Amino acid sequence: MQLDPVPFFNLFPPDHRDEQSKCSAKNGTCAVRNRRAKMKCGVLMKVLAATAIIPARFNSSRFPGKPIVEIGGKTLIEHVYRQVEQASLVGRILVATDDQRIADAVQRFGGTPVMTRNDHLSGTDRLAEVAQDLPADTLVVNVQGDEPMMDPADIDRAITAAGLDDAEIVTLMTKLNPAQADDPNRVKVVTSRAGMALYFSRSKIPSGGTCFLHLGLYVYRAGFLKTFSQLEPTPLEIAERLEQLRALEHGYRIRVVEIENESWGIDTPDDMERYKRIRDIGRRNG
Repeated sequence: MQLDPVPFFNLFPPDHRDEQSKCSAKNGTCAVRNRRAKMKCGVLMKVLAATAIIPARFNSSRFPGKPIVEIGGKTLIEHVYRQVEQASLVGRILVATDDQRIADAVQRFGGTPVMTRNDHLSGTDRLAEVAQDLPADTLVVNVQGDEPMMDPADIDRAITAAGLDDAEIVTLMTKLNPAQADDPNRVKVVTSRAGMALYFSRSKIPSGGTCFLHLGLYVYRAGFLKTFSQLEPTPLEIAERLEQLRALEHGYRIRVVEIENESWGIDTPDDMERYKRIRDIGRRNG
């Protein structure tokens, strides 16, 4: 699949396009094509922008058609897209889908859909198809298409950690409410003292002490994404129904960045109603 050229997002809002060639006095940030440029101690530091790919499918067993359900005049997939768009280190956003209805919805709000095969078993496999034409060293951000509450600053934190290149995958975690520790839908993670993942589980781990909730955002190089999609499924992955365990069982490293915010996926119509209530409260509080 050959990707069409996609323009990179500007660091300046639409009403400040005349400032593109200038540095912002407020944050010391300049716009540079295909890159993010930041001023630090008078030195211009160029950082290759990451490509965010949002997998979105129509035929969810628990909530069919959820990517194009409207909330406040925007589809769910647009709410996710707009959050990702605010991340400073994301250079472009693609929506990977096998459904024309989702692709049409993305095009209507100005996004870029990429059509994929309809036989993928996971969102990661869908990403790998889209990423196959990207340069191997491109940073790819896997953002779940049903998580509209992911904080853009946390996306940037994950991208920054991936730039360290000390792990093949970077993901996020946050402290879990103890009352939710036994919920199998809340995936837990334990890490080494160096911040590398030791294990992910739907069970409560550790059995005592603080539990950390795994947040399903991933950053990896395009080359590794292709490698990962070709790995054989592993026993622990199958037992836990968690594909990130495939990477650990094959000997790859996963760096886990702790954040304070919590994002959660919209898996059911009840989750959608909860998200609407949170949005309403946020608007009323200004």
